[in-house]
Amino acid sequence: MDRLACDRARLSRDARFDGRFFIAVTTTRIYCRPICPARSPNAENIRYYPTAAAAEAAGFRPCLRCRPEASPGTPAWLGTSGLVSRALRLISEGALDRDGVDALSERLGITARHLRRLFLQHVGASPLDVALTRRVHFAKRLLDETGLPVAQVAFAAGFGSLRSLNAQIQRTYSRTPTELRRKHWGAQEPRESYRLSLAYRPPFDWDALIAFLSARATPGVESVADSWYRRTIAIDGKTGTIQVGPSSSKPGVELEVRFPDSRALLVIVERVRRMFDLGADPAVIDAQLGGDLLLGRILKRHPGIRTPGAWDGFELSVRAILGQQVSVAAATTIAGRLAKRFGSAVDATYGLDRIFPTPEQLATAPIEEVGVIAARAETIRTLARAVCAGSVTFSTMSSAENITAALQALPGIGPWTAQYIAMRALGEPDAFPSGDLVLQRMAGGCSARELERRSEQWRPWRAYAVMLLWQGAKEEPIQRRTHATSTAAPPRPARHARRAPAIDAR
Repeated sequence: MDRLACDRARLSRDARFDGRFFIAVTTTRIYCRPICPARSPNAENIRYYPTAAAAEAAGFRPCLRCRPEASPGTPAWLGTSGLVSRALRLISEGALDRDGVDALSERLGITARHLRRLFLQHVGASPLDVALTRRVHFAKRLLDETGLPVAQVAFAAGFGSLRSLNAQIQRTYSRTPTELRRKHWGAQEPRESYRLSLAYRPPFDWDALIAFLSARATPGVESVADSWYRRTIAIDGKTGTIQVGPSSSKPGVELEVRFPDSRALLVIVERVRRMFDLGADPAVIDAQLGGDLLLGRILKRHPGIRTPGAWDGFELSVRAILGQQVSVAAATTIAGRLAKRFGSAVDATYGLDRIFPTPEQLATAPIEEVGVIAARAETIRTLARAVCAGSVTFSTMSSAENITAALQALPGIGPWTAQYIAMRALGEPDAFPSGDLVLQRMAGGCSARELERRSEQWRPWRAYAVMLLWQGAKEEPIQRRTHATSTAAPPRPARHARRAPAIDAR
């Protein structure tokens, strides 16, 4: 880490650096976020760490004032190694809650010793330190932001017992869970309902993201209204709903979960963070893409562009197949019919009453009955059977390259569809569907091969370049109409003045 750069960022208290590193103070043994409002300590007493886990592994405890557990996702969580990135995502999905480091390293195809070495190099802490820090931080957020009983907080955060939670909270914060509660919860929250705030690094182009999701919202499963996204969810046989909207008071989104099992909260939060790309670092992405003449002008109108993710990889893949060679509106209509005909019914909440069909429900379904052509219906059934058999998986254990290769091996799924799935379902920041006609047109009418060559300078953020170009294409007709309106009606000339030539306002 560049100490001089960290010093400048710390003194500026700029929110854009929030979560990019943590500040530890040797005299108090406390670590903080760069935006902490506390008085700056003497420079000689400061240490910098890339992650909260690294700071805690070094013996520092979290600040109760700036709450490091509520900071945006740290870029170091992504790792600079593909193996570390996959391991971190598996840990976020609870891999170390069920098994140990040996089992995790075996899934990744390396030794446990090598995995620990990679984590110390890229994250600054061991896999167990990372898993424990995430669990403790999530428990602290539940204590601060919900009215859950402490026993339920323990299980929701992945602890096996209340005693384990008490011991770890006492070790980390030098307080009991009850003492940490910052709010008095006089009125209980509605049963099986939870509200949480999820931070991100500004800027964030929420309007562009929510418009993208709105146009593709599957009727009965998803909806967008008043800038809030809502959908039904299913985890381990239980169903519920989520709604996500912008926070009015701080850089973040508000998440409301209605689900019967609080133990699923950590999984739900991780999925929502990936779905709304809350871990993106706009400063780094904009620095890479902003210098390009084509992308720079669109980026000025849409700083903080995000790549919309997906709640479920299979659902997104089916939607991508339905969207082949048809308009977005047509694909949305057909997806709604598919959900109504083959999806499971649930009690209506927010007007949503369907769970999107599972692979088991579509493996042998007569999909043609909802207006899908025979070849495309067979592609969906083939995909569903492959997912059921395990030959296609959207698990983070596999790399994006392996998953896209497995998808393209199925009849009816080509490079465009596979790259679109990688971009949204897998969260691959460098996914790039070079065969997209809109992208080729925006790049000056070049071929797919020429576009692929040009996109090399956008790596490793090509998925964000795709979103910018699609956004620019969407706004082109509006800009042309605006220009025509402003130029087609010049001021009325004086009676004897010579008239200006007519302007072509098409």
